[in-house]
Order: sequence, then structure tokens, then C-alpha cells
Amino acid sequence: MTTNAFESHQGTPIWVQPPLSVAADSRTTVLHVIPAPDHNSAGAVLTDLSPAIRAGTTNPPIGGLLKRIMDLIIAATALVMAAPVMIVVALLIRMTAGGPAVFSHSRIGFGGKPFDCYKFRSMVANSEEVLKAYLEANPHVRMEWEETHKIRNDPRVTFLGWMLRKSSLDELPQLFNIIRGDMSCVGPRPIVKDELKRYGDHLGEYLRTRPGLTGLWQVSGRSSMDYADRVALDSQYVRNWSVWLDIGILFRTVFAVMRFDRAS
Repeated sequence: MTTNAFESHQGTPIWVQPPLSVAADSRTTVLHVIPAPDHNSAGAVLTDLSPAIRAGTTNPPIGGLLKRIMDLIIAATALVMAAPVMIVVALLIRMTAGGPAVFSHSRIGFGGKPFDCYKFRSMVANSEEVLKAYLEANPHVRMEWEETHKIRNDPRVTFLGWMLRKSSLDELPQLFNIIRGDMSCVGPRPIVKDELKRYGDHLGEYLRTRPGLTGLWQVSGRSSMDYADRVALDSQYVRNWSVWLDIGILFRTVFAVMRFDRAS
């Protein structure tokens, strides 16, 4: 499915090259991270960003007040409509897996600020131990994990969790992140601290906006794309942002979540 906003390049949708005045605005990223006792906690601190990035993140996120108003209206409406589904999902998780239905994990937001990103729990309770043992027993899978931070046939995911992921219902609690101002309805996929280095010269673009519940990557192939393509799409989204781009991505998201082969 294509629109006039993008053209096909080797099967991967990419945004048309922006004007030279925009494309020339590249940055060299210098990033130092102070280790935190728990890198999964929101206490992880980012310091000493390059002057170019610091200057960019002192301004409001891209879209400013208009994008924020759109986020609040859309997220509040979606919460009201999705409330019955969210209640049923939470009960099913409690009955089938026990423990809390929602978990949070630290992600990096606008300006490098960590925030707790919410999701319905789709994994077993001891997921970290299961992952460690699985990667040690399967070196080829470890390479996949280091490349994409995803695993096909992830042993940590429960059957209910698999269905939630395929339908993207596991991400519904992120509507609360949008209300809080941690995230936007549309934006780059929220990443963990360890992924920052993989953005290279494009880190400045990621830090200029709030991460999104959906985004260009999510409607352009998701797990079928490699990490470099995802970074390129995040960068292109920021460079070409407009209200109409966000509206187009939101409409395309409806069709993307119906295609289970595109889900995570």
C-alpha cells in the first residue's frame, strides 16, 4: 500500500529526499552515558550531548502545541473506546499468567529523558532468566538479538501474549503515556538506552520528538525491516513532519495492525 508521500526502493518504502536546505542539516553525535545501577530503570541519565543536539532539544518537540493537542484528543478518545477491551485483556492476563497485567520498561524520550513505557504483559514472569538461557544455548539467535533486539519465536512470550502482540493490543496502555506527555500518537519507535548508539548521526532527529505509539516504521514492514532501515525511516519522519503526515500514518496503522505478518 503506497501513498504519494513515499516511493519504493528495493521493496522498502522511503520518504522522498527533502530539500537540500533540510537534508544538509546533518549532525555529528557525541554521546556519553553515565552507567546507572539498573539500566532498565528510569534513573538512567544521559549527559554531555553534542552542542548541536542540546540546542535542538531545548526547543519544543516537533509539531509543538498543535501536535500535542492532537495527541490529547486522539488518545483520550481511544482510551474511552478501548476501555472495555483493555479491561478484558487485563483480566485474561491475570487469570492465565498471574501477576500484574501491565508492566513498564524504561525508554528514552524527547531530549534524552528516560520514561516508563507501559505495555500489557506478554511474557512469562521470569523473562530475563529465560532470555539469558536461550541466548546462551543458541548463538545464532544471539546474533539476531544483537542486531534487531527482537527474536523470532521468542520463548519468553506466552500464547496470550503472542495474540496480543500480533494484534498490537499489548501497546494499548501506551495511551496513558501519550496523556502524560511521554509519547505521541505518531513518532519514532521508543528505544532503550542501549539502542542510542545505533542511531549514529541520526540520534539528533530521534531526540527532537516524542516517541510514537505508531509511526512510519510500524506501517512500513515492522519486523521484516532491519535496524538500519528503521533508523532511516525515523529520521525521514522527523525531517518531513507535517500534520498530514501524522494523519496519513494513523490511517495506515489501522490497516497495518490487520496484517498479522507485519506485527512484532
